[in-house]
Amino acid sequence: MELPFMVATLTRRGMLKPGSPIRLVSQLNALRRWGFNLAGELRQAAARDPDRIALVDEQYGEISYQLLLTRSERLARSLQRTHGVRSGDRVGVLARNHCGLIEAIVAIALLGADSVLINTGLSGAQLAVVAEEQQLGVVIHDTEFTDRMVGLPADVRRVDERGHEELVAGAPDTELTPPPRDGRTIVLTSGTTGVPKGAQRRVPGGFGPLASIIDRIPLHVGDRMMIAAPIFHTWGYAALQFAFAMRSTVVLQRRFDPADVLRALTRHRCTVLFAVPVMLQRILEVPPPADRPPLKVAAVSGSALPGALATRFMDLYGEVVYNLYGSTEVSWASIATPADLRRAPTTAGRPPHGTQLSILDRYGNPVPPGKVGRIFVGNEMLFEGYTSGTSRESQGGLMDTGDLGHIDPDGLLFVDGRQDDMIVSGGENVFPSEVENLLAELPQVREVAVIGVPDHEYGQRLAAYLVLHPGEQLDAEAVREYVRRYRARFSVPRDVIFLPFLPRNATGKIVARDLPRHQP
Repeated sequence: MELPFMVATLTRRGMLKPGSPIRLVSQLNALRRWGFNLAGELRQAAARDPDRIALVDEQYGEISYQLLLTRSERLARSLQRTHGVRSGDRVGVLARNHCGLIEAIVAIALLGADSVLINTGLSGAQLAVVAEEQQLGVVIHDTEFTDRMVGLPADVRRVDERGHEELVAGAPDTELTPPPRDGRTIVLTSGTTGVPKGAQRRVPGGFGPLASIIDRIPLHVGDRMMIAAPIFHTWGYAALQFAFAMRSTVVLQRRFDPADVLRALTRHRCTVLFAVPVMLQRILEVPPPADRPPLKVAAVSGSALPGALATRFMDLYGEVVYNLYGSTEVSWASIATPADLRRAPTTAGRPPHGTQLSILDRYGNPVPPGKVGRIFVGNEMLFEGYTSGTSRESQGGLMDTGDLGHIDPDGLLFVDGRQDDMIVSGGENVFPSEVENLLAELPQVREVAVIGVPDHEYGQRLAAYLVLHPGEQLDAEAVREYVRRYRARFSVPRDVIFLPFLPRNATGKIVARDLPRHQP
């Protein structure tokens, strides 16, 4: 990445502001010795601003950067002595958003071990498979998940919240030194189609990746950020990385409740919210507070923005929505700003600085603007492969996202759906997401999912699943007629099914396999 761009961006966001020479030297030395992983970022923040509040936690209250570092170091030393955790080991973390989760991830990184971030929605049987496939030696978990530990292999040691505090309190008086290798963060894929795979996240090599993002999303040093997105998810974890790098104050809540989030945003004067799209939808369903939160950024990622959600949110809370499109494997591909979303509410935006994006046909050739093809991405943070030893297809240094999309004549990216979601109905290519976005605009519809299902006559057909707002009414034929009015006949869903709710995983993604099926 060009040095002038990086310096200009970091300066604009307050990262190069002068400070105490002694603290500046200590800050840079922490990054030099410990790198740009989460442990190094926490160390540099504590060196520069030890008394700044790092976390606001429901259980512990306000926690300074120095105290967070001290507790994380004590946990690391105890994990090393009591449980034998060493560089290169893998430690599972199964926890909601709270201080203990952060301490665990940092402690594991301090030892050069790998954190395996476990989705809180996994069943005990799935957890047992993950523990075996990822070769976990220790699992640090919230007490509420104790019953899911019963199927783990006997040699996997468990540390619940009480054990966590005992390890912090009883830490040996030894010195931690930089490990021989950087610990990796392993994020589990969403697992919406089965047992999730482990994706190895790359450790940043410098400030370049951060500069790329904050150039488009205006985060500043010292911002007060609420991370509502689960931190075990790529987006929540990325938010934590941004926060530590920028010495921000992070507000955490164990469970998402839209009214609680609004109250916390106002109470803690948060200017930034990191969320997944369905969270913005839920926030819009509760009465807005009289004292509006001072939001400047509501950054979302993790799934497509349905219909006009972004513009409806901005109509109420200001020009604040930024939509990052990416994946666990490619990190980021594009970012849509409020101006982009006002112009085209379903756009994924444009690639940030230093990111390459191409739309390719099945032979690997670029397609013209407006034509749908496979989305390939290149940036500094492409993942290092799955823990199984496999990876994703690449073309000319760009990695396949697994999505189909197109770029309009003005350069905006639109994601048309997953490659394996597109169906062929009677010889016609049909994208479920196109119909999904259309139905999301109906005022009666609270949420909607459209998928392809088998059909004896046409091969495949569309099925639409709708959840209506309380008190609203809509019948299947009205839904079909609405689609027929705006789309081709092969896009009209034969099956229209009304549900009380859509099945979602812990990151807010719809679990298609749990949707009821009509017989073909």
